[in-house]
Amino acid sequence: MTLTEEVKQLVEEIGIRMENRLDISPLAARIYALLSISSYNGLSFEEIREAVNTTKSSASININVLTQLGYVAYFTKPGDRKRYFKIAKYYQLQSFETYLESLEKEIEIVEKINAYNKKHHPEKFKNEKSLGYISQDYLKKLQQLIKDTMEKISHLRKDDH
Repeated sequence: MTLTEEVKQLVEEIGIRMENRLDISPLAARIYALLSISSYNGLSFEEIREAVNTTKSSASININVLTQLGYVAYFTKPGDRKRYFKIAKYYQLQSFETYLESLEKEIEIVEKINAYNKKHHPEKFKNEKSLGYISQDYLKKLQQLIKDTMEKISHLRKDDH
């Protein structure tokens, strides 16, 4: 499978972002990126391996990780022994759950910084208090937005079953 320069660049850009956001290996992130911009017909193992230019072993390990995390699903086609891979239908739900966990940790850190500065550096806290609270407020609103979005996706998922 030969990729255009545009596709290679997009896979790299998406991959870098997903590697950090989903806390997955660089190769898993590139595979995720490739599948996220591929058709819903999926890609075979060999097509994925060729596209990301890796060994069978590395491709297999990383595809299995993505499958176990719920980001990727596989299927077979009648009369074809190959497995085909595609982005799982509700992969966003898992992605949002991971992001929400990260966000919760960030909120805790901001709260600890605010509490520490209030106790140990009251002058600094007084001068910068609104900055700490603005950051905390932003993160909590983002947290609620993600929870609301996850709820909407969950409802769609329930309607499918």
